[in-house]
Amino acid sequence: MSRRRRLLTATSCLIALAALGGTVLAQMEPGERGIAPIDSSGTLEVTGIHVDVGAKDAASARFAGWRIAQREGFKALWAKQHNRPASEAPNLSDSTLDGLVSSIIIDRESIGPNRYIADLGILFDRARAGEMLGFAGEIRRSAPMLLIPIMISGGTATSVETRNPWQRAWAQFRTSQSPVDYVRISGSGVDPLLVNAAQTRRPGRGWWRNIIDLYGAADILVAEVSLKRLYPGGPAYARFVARHGPDGEILGGFDLKAKDSADIARMMDEGVRRMDELFARALAAGELTRDPSLIIVEPPPPVEDELEAVRPLAVAPPKSIQLQILTRDDAGLANVTAVLRGVAGVEGVGAVGAQSGWSILRVNFRGDNSALAAQLRARGWSVSDVGGTLRVVPGLPVPGQPPANP
Repeated sequence: MSRRRRLLTATSCLIALAALGGTVLAQMEPGERGIAPIDSSGTLEVTGIHVDVGAKDAASARFAGWRIAQREGFKALWAKQHNRPASEAPNLSDSTLDGLVSSIIIDRESIGPNRYIADLGILFDRARAGEMLGFAGEIRRSAPMLLIPIMISGGTATSVETRNPWQRAWAQFRTSQSPVDYVRISGSGVDPLLVNAAQTRRPGRGWWRNIIDLYGAADILVAEVSLKRLYPGGPAYARFVARHGPDGEILGGFDLKAKDSADIARMMDEGVRRMDELFARALAAGELTRDPSLIIVEPPPPVEDELEAVRPLAVAPPKSIQLQILTRDDAGLANVTAVLRGVAGVEGVGAVGAQSGWSILRVNFRGDNSALAAQLRARGWSVSDVGGTLRVVPGLPVPGQPPANP
C-alpha cells in the first residue's frame, strides 16, 4: 500500500470517529467518565465542625483540635438521633471516642506555630457507635432506588458521560444515614449509554423495566441541577429539582448560590444533602410509590398448561428455596408470608433474617425455583434468580386474579 493511500485510509477513519460524536474516543478514555461511589454502609458522618485551638506548638494545637472535633461530633450525632439538644448528650472520655471514630475528614485547615483553625468532619464506626447512640444494626430503608444525577450547564445536560461536580458530590455522599436506598452509578461500562439525560425524558416503560432490572433497582429517582455562571470564575447560581418515576414527577426544588468557581463543590455537597432530605420527606409521606407499569407481569399460563404443571408437584418431594423479599416492616412481612402460604405447592414458610428492609425467608415448595418464580410473577410480583436465591419485589395483583388466602 502506498504512503498516500495509507494517509487517505487514516483520514477516513478519523472522519468516521468524528461522525460517531466521540463515542468511541470516550470509550478509549474511561478515566474521564463518572466517579465510583464510596462505600459508606459501615459509617456515620458528622460534618461542618469548626475548631480554633491554641497550644505551645503546631502539633499540640492540631491534636487538641481533633479531640474537640470528636467530642462535638458525637454530641451532634446523638442530638440528631434523639431529636434533642446537644447539651443533653453524654460526655464520653477521649479514649472511648478514639475507639468509636473511624476517621477524620479535613475540609479546610490552617496551621500556625501555636494555633490550629480547621473545618472538620468525623466518621464514626456504625457498629461500635450504634450502642452508645441507642441503636444498632441497619436502619430500615426504602426499596432500591436507581439515582440518576443530571447536570445542565451551558445548555448541555450530562449524567456520567463526563466527570462533573454534581455526580462527584453524589458519589462522595455517605448514604448510611439516609432512609433512601440509593443505587448509584459510576460511569463505567454501559452506564453512559443506558442512564443519561436523554433517558430521563423517555416515558417508554419497556426500556425502563430493562434498566432497573439490570441495576437491581425497583424505582427511579432523578436529581437535576441547572448551573448558571455570571462570568468565568465568578458567582454561580444553581436550581435543584428532585424528580421521581419514569414520568419525572417533581417532588420539590430549591436554589443555591456559590460565590465563585472554587465554591461550586461546596454548593453541590449542600445540594446533595438537601435533595436527600427532599427524597426522605417524600418517602415518609408515601409519595415514592412504585409505578405499577414498572412491574413485569407475565400472563398466566393456559388452563391446560396449569394442569400439566400441577401434576408433577403432587409427586415431587418438597424443596427448600431461599427468598430475599422486600417487606420494609413487620406488617409487610406478615402480608407476604400469608400470600406465600397460599401458593400452590408451598408447604411451609419460615423467616431466616432481615436486612435493610429485605427479609430472608425459607419456603418448602414442591417444585423448583423456576416453578415458584412463575407462580409469583403470575401474582404481579417481580422475581429474579440470583445464584439460586429468588429476589422478590411484591407488586400489585394481576387484574381479575382473586387474592391469595392466608
